[in-house]
Amino acid sequence: MRTRAQAGKPATSRRAGAAPPPAHKGRRVRADPQVSAAKPADDGVQPVAVTAVRMVAVDEGLYSLRIGEIGGASAAVSGMQFPAAQVATPFVEDGGGPAIVASFPRRGPWLGREGGTVIIRSPAGGGHVIVTAYGGAGQSEIPLALDLRRLDDPAPSGEDRTATASVAAGGGTVAAGGQGREVPTEILLHIERAGDRLFPGRGWVGALGRKLRIEAFSIRPLEAIAPGEIEFKAFLPRGGETQWVQGGLLCGTRGRRLPLIGFAVRLAPHLSSRFDIVYQGSFFSEGVSAPQRNGQPCRAATPDDPLEAINIRILERSSEAEKAPAAD
Repeated sequence: MRTRAQAGKPATSRRAGAAPPPAHKGRRVRADPQVSAAKPADDGVQPVAVTAVRMVAVDEGLYSLRIGEIGGASAAVSGMQFPAAQVATPFVEDGGGPAIVASFPRRGPWLGREGGTVIIRSPAGGGHVIVTAYGGAGQSEIPLALDLRRLDDPAPSGEDRTATASVAAGGGTVAAGGQGREVPTEILLHIERAGDRLFPGRGWVGALGRKLRIEAFSIRPLEAIAPGEIEFKAFLPRGGETQWVQGGLLCGTRGRRLPLIGFAVRLAPHLSSRFDIVYQGSFFSEGVSAPQRNGQPCRAATPDDPLEAINIRILERSSEAEKAPAAD
């Protein structure tokens, strides 16, 4: 029992730093969490090195940015393999900066040692993209190879700008410098899990960046060229290919789960002096191909790499365009 003199004093067991009372025999004593061994705050944190940083300016339009193989010693940090690179867009207050709409061979903003390609859509006024390469701790700075290419040509100046404005606004392509007008087309694609889809033939059609395989396609010009004056063929896995098919007919298969791995398009010989056909493909692993023309095969170097989107333009040669009468 405490005396009156002791009543104003704190209990000894509650004093800061006082030893806990002895445990009674047979009774469990709960451990004081304050005196438990604490792990260091930086336990498990492993350093990595930033080996390169590049800021790339992009004007308005659709672009492919190819990042070459990333140099440096191989390392594994927290289960992640290095070297690696990240592609990002700086924060913009109004949210209107460039956007990454697809990437190859991986999805998302990260690329491995082999590098890869990202597809960037940049708004009016343009913007910037930042590429950062990482390596293991102590890795010195390395060169970073970047290749930026525009996928939709800028609108020409002068009188043709109005005529092509609707095409550019729809994300399509317009005639390049030195070419005349673009012949409008319709493109039918048979896409896995989506079935038949009909697109206006302006710019990229298909499932760009979504890795849905094209299994068949068809092209139909809407003016200047008869359907029978355009031909196309498809390349299939394991070395297969179709015959040349005329416009309006389907080239490929339906319901057989057989993807296209490439294609080619050409015009009848008597039109070769008046028109050019320029086309590209987007593939699962290799991304966007280089442009091909007038019957050349468009396919990836990787065997049996499925096709997910195509971009086909029929361009009237400028010499013929100049001879054409002006529209009323």
